[in-house]
Order: sequence, then C-alpha cells, then structure tokens
Amino acid sequence: MRLKGKTALVTAAGQGIGRASALALAKEGAEVWATDVNKDLLRTYEGVERVKAVQLDVLDKDAIHRIVATMPALDVLFNCAGFVHSGTILQATDEEWNFALNLNVRSQYWAIQAALPRMVQAGSGSIINMASVCSSIKGLPNRFIYGTTKAAVLGLTKSVAADYVADGIRCNAICPGTVDTPSLKDRINANANPEQARKDFIKRQPMGRLAQPEEIAPLVVFLASDESVFVTGQAYAADGGITI
Repeated sequence: MRLKGKTALVTAAGQGIGRASALALAKEGAEVWATDVNKDLLRTYEGVERVKAVQLDVLDKDAIHRIVATMPALDVLFNCAGFVHSGTILQATDEEWNFALNLNVRSQYWAIQAALPRMVQAGSGSIINMASVCSSIKGLPNRFIYGTTKAAVLGLTKSVAADYVADGIRCNAICPGTVDTPSLKDRINANANPEQARKDFIKRQPMGRLAQPEEIAPLVVFLASDESVFVTGQAYAADGGITI
C-alpha cells in the first residue's frame, strides 16, 4: 500500500473525481477525511474502510480551519471542489464571477492556508489542486469564467510550490479534460438538445470519448505518494488528447 501511514483531506468527495480519488487513496492505505457540503452524498461512505465522511462547506473559512485542527495528521490535501460556469465574458454576471472565484480559487487558498502550518511542522506534505486544461493551458469556447479561475489555480499552485519547496512541501495541479461526472450530466441535461450536447463534449477529445472519474484518481494517488517526491509546481493534463 503506497499511502499507508498517510492522512488525506479531500474536498468535494461526495461524487465524481473527488469520490473516486477518496476511494483510491483509501485503497492505497491512506486514512481519508472525505468532505462535501452535501451530507446525503457522504452517506455512501458508510462501511468504507479508512474513510471518515465529514460535512464541509469550503466557502466557510472557519469550518475549514476547524476540520484541519481536528485531524490527527495531515499529509495530503486534495482541493477538488469547483464549479463550471458556461458563457462568454459578455454573458457573465458579477454574481457568477464572484461565486466561481470563491469556489474554484478562494476555497483552495483557504484550505492551503489551514493545512500548510501542520505540513511545514511535519517537514513534508503533498497539496493537489483541481485545475483544468481549460485554463492558461488552453482556451475553450463558452468557458470565460471557468477558464479564468482555473488559470488562477495554476498560478496559486506554482506560487505555493515555489515558496515551500525547501520545507518539504509539494504542490501540484491536475488538469483533466472532459470527465463523465454527475455535474457534467447536469450541464448536458440543461441543454435544449442533451443528446447533441453530449456528442459535442465527446468530440472535444481526440480519443473520442469522455474520461471516467476512476481514470483521473490514479494521478491523485501518484501525486499523494512518495513516488512523486521529486515533483512540485507541475500541472498534469489528463485530457484525452485535447492539448496535443
């Protein structure tokens, strides 16, 4: 078990990539604190070995600090929570901008601020941030707010990596393409023609299909483990060929 003896905190672990990653981390021996704002989703962890389900709203700074202070140790932080906004800059509102910036970027900033002192004291730690190929890596249509916030995540990741590399802390980002998650299904079903919308999402990947959450989770496990001990400040794309 590559992660035996490590303790991990995962946000947005109720479904999708967060859930797949929490289960993968636990399977590799980590003690996982799986958090989500939706307590109903957390019930699916009942009986799962090495997973402690905890309700957490990542938009509540004090709540983040309380949970981190409660944890017996903190070796891995996976900031998975996020929101995908659809539309161009002319279609964006201040309210949508603020919500996405808060959830996609500020929640990571708060979680890292809470986790870093414990990691620095321990002399080691791995921080993994959810970004996207839709960021400073690549622009995609109708993703103005999303791409802007995910570009900010990459800047945040590199800044933290540079500041704490000498303290034994690693900070990396994962940048998926289109992943077949419940949130994607919701966005597809919100279209006037869901069948065509799904085809359009699939067409973006040269591989000709969507990723599954379980295909992203191994990258999280790798970055959490000592196998990636010499890796920091990197943005790992798993995008089915979007950025070829």
